Amino acid sequence: MKFVFDLDGTICFKGKPVSSVIADAILTLQDEGHEAVFASARPIRDMIPVLDKHFHNSYLIGGNGALSSSTGKIVHTHCFTDEQRKTILHLIEKYNASYLIDSDWNYAYTGPATHPILKQVDELKLAKIVTVEEMESFVKILIVEADDMDAMARELEHEDMVVHKHTNENLIDISPANIHKWSALQRIPVNAEEYIAFGNDTNDITMFQNAAYAVRIGCHPDLEPYADETIPTEENTEEAIAQKITELSQRYKALAPLV
Repeated sequence: MKFVFDLDGTICFKGKPVSSVIADAILTLQDEGHEAVFASARPIRDMIPVLDKHFHNSYLIGGNGALSSSTGKIVHTHCFTDEQRKTILHLIEKYNASYLIDSDWNYAYTGPATHPILKQVDELKLAKIVTVEEMESFVKILIVEADDMDAMARELEHEDMVVHKHTNENLIDISPANIHKWSALQRIPVNAEEYIAFGNDTNDITMFQNAAYAVRIGCHPDLEPYADETIPTEENTEEAIAQKITELSQRYKALAPLV
């Protein structure tokens, strides 16, 4: 059985690496024949610092499905079209927006130097900071500030793109059309009802909709219709998550491939 884990707010918190208690539970489920997949809004580059080195060669899904990595190499990239790129840059200018734009590895950033998102960007200094003119492709876009975030989000939603508005962080997260975590899982390939999902936010909805079992971390209302159970975020959240991983690993042990 495959276990698919979102990162931020699900198995790692406040930008810190996955704790040893959760990492150990995931390593144990792998020892029992299950496979761990990690699926994040972060680009692959920024997933690596929060994952234990034992997971760096696992199947990683980044950019909400726009990027995929296996055995340490990027194996799939889905980019915005040239026309979409022009539209996005026009709206950035119209709303005086600052942004974090990722290609498959390098990135462009125009936001404030004090923005909290920078704590999660290229911690290991693996990439180059470039201008948008130097980027061959746009894979993922994060609007960090704008004169009117709501109006900009509404205009983007009328385009053929996937738009997530993270209200808690006041960010607009933009991906190419038909790109989400479930579309990326299908490329592995994974079939519906053949994996367990752990997530916490709207970008996990498609992953939850097609899971055999879905565990919501926290209380995001948009995930509630698709979650089989919820682990609240409280003092012992990480221990509770580790226990749930172990419990589900045992429950679905008969479906783990022989190793």
